Amino acid sequence: MIGRIRGTLVYKQPPDILVEVGGVGYELQVPMTTLFQLPALGAEVALVTHFVVREDAQLLYGFIDERDRSLFRRLIKVSGVGPKLALTILSGMDASSFARCVQRDDVSSLVALPGVGKKTAERLLVEMRDKLRDWLEQTNAELPAGGAAIAPVADMVADAESALIALGYKPTEAAKVVAAVNDESIADSEELIRRALKSMVSG
Repeated sequence: MIGRIRGTLVYKQPPDILVEVGGVGYELQVPMTTLFQLPALGAEVALVTHFVVREDAQLLYGFIDERDRSLFRRLIKVSGVGPKLALTILSGMDASSFARCVQRDDVSSLVALPGVGKKTAERLLVEMRDKLRDWLEQTNAELPAGGAAIAPVADMVADAESALIALGYKPTEAAKVVAAVNDESIADSEELIRRALKSMVSG
């Protein structure tokens, strides 16, 4: 079992990243809530991980926040929720936001996520209601501002659309929402993805 990994971040293309540890590159999939907090390429990063072994693949999932990994592990125990859908849920909201969603019986926010139907959303609310109390009083830290140079608009749009499609949104839907939230104040694709996801969940 691989429970934690620390090394140099050498690649990131949502939702995939590559972390080099002692000359070995580990491929991980991360939710957008983690991706937004990753350092620049070439910097050291530490992630808690969840290792999944299937007949056709061995998959490693990474999380900045232990609460997000804990929620991921709880989510995949819910009937009808696999690692891919759990990753999508955590890309739309962190553990604290999910806990508030459960507390308020907020079906609409869950249904707004790709792959989450009404029955699955209702099942999540019922099964998770008594398990997330510890998270309700914890607020989510503000996302880092970054400070990187402004990326070309075409590249930002393409990266944002690709990330949303990888999370399960339809290409036309991804293109539409990215175009709707894009403006001159956005400096990079990660900010564009964050706004697009927020728009989809709250829309």
